Amino acid sequence: MTAIRSATLLIAAILLGVSFPASLVFGAAEIPLDVIIDAMLRFDSSNADHLVLYDFRFPRAVAALMVGASLAVAGAIMQGMTRNPLASPSLMGLNAGSGLALVIGLVFFPSIGFTGLVMLSFLGAFLGVTLVYAIGASHTGGLGPVRLALAGAAVSALLGAVTSIIVIYMAAAQDVLFYTAGGLQGVRWPQLALVLPWLAAGLVGAMVLSRAVTLLSLGNDVAAGLGANIWLARIGGVIVTLLLAGSSVALAGGIGFVGLVVPHIVRMLLGPDYRWVIPGAALFGAILLVNADLAARMLNPPYETPVGLITALIGVPFFLWLARRY
Repeated sequence: MTAIRSATLLIAAILLGVSFPASLVFGAAEIPLDVIIDAMLRFDSSNADHLVLYDFRFPRAVAALMVGASLAVAGAIMQGMTRNPLASPSLMGLNAGSGLALVIGLVFFPSIGFTGLVMLSFLGAFLGVTLVYAIGASHTGGLGPVRLALAGAAVSALLGAVTSIIVIYMAAAQDVLFYTAGGLQGVRWPQLALVLPWLAAGLVGAMVLSRAVTLLSLGNDVAAGLGANIWLARIGGVIVTLLLAGSSVALAGGIGFVGLVVPHIVRMLLGPDYRWVIPGAALFGAILLVNADLAARMLNPPYETPVGLITALIGVPFFLWLARRY
């Protein structure tokens, strides 16, 4: 079984190794692979192709890789900790909460800077997921998968409505469209350099927590019987999830369904052990978003489709199938 899992991760790494260069080659204008290699080895600021690669495509491709990995890992941790197959950052209020906080920052505090927006994104994500769990837990029947999903949908709709009211009333549609639609076209090196340490810390933290998440996925009683510190593991999981989801929304806006779809696919391929699921989710999440972003650029060039719409086209049917199943 270990050999099969290792082979699956190796194949995923190869697919990512093919997808990443493709995201650099293709776009409104195709740039040959030899030019990309030349730009990496001997950057020439007077070469237009080199500038396009350095200023636009490289940071965008790296952002797609990291955000896809982070959202998928955040979804895997949420599903494992809550034993809820419908849990994900987009469905549990994290994306909507982050989006509302970002809009408040952009509209009412325009000089706050990107660092302040990242902090607001964390705060908004925490607010969103707290509201979802508070509403879901208020029912005497407990936190069932569908009930929690409905609470997440309600909170996301509410926070989204508040976001829309602010945008319309303050006539700020152009300023916040990027965040509400979800996309990577605005990512540049300064924003990426600020967010990457948070994403990297979240991914490392997820790997550290992988054994604890596996135990939690078996139930609290079993986890406690096997020596897991349940409360410490849950606090760590919440912190890691907020780091991953909050940073991702701050960088790329509200990209949904990556954290829902990828963990299920990975568990089908690698089994329920989160020491394998988390690295698998990181690889497959990166593959999904890198290719979704490439599709968003190639559907109607030179115009772009928001990558959040591409992931929604994949995720909505999957969500409906899961809802019927559970």
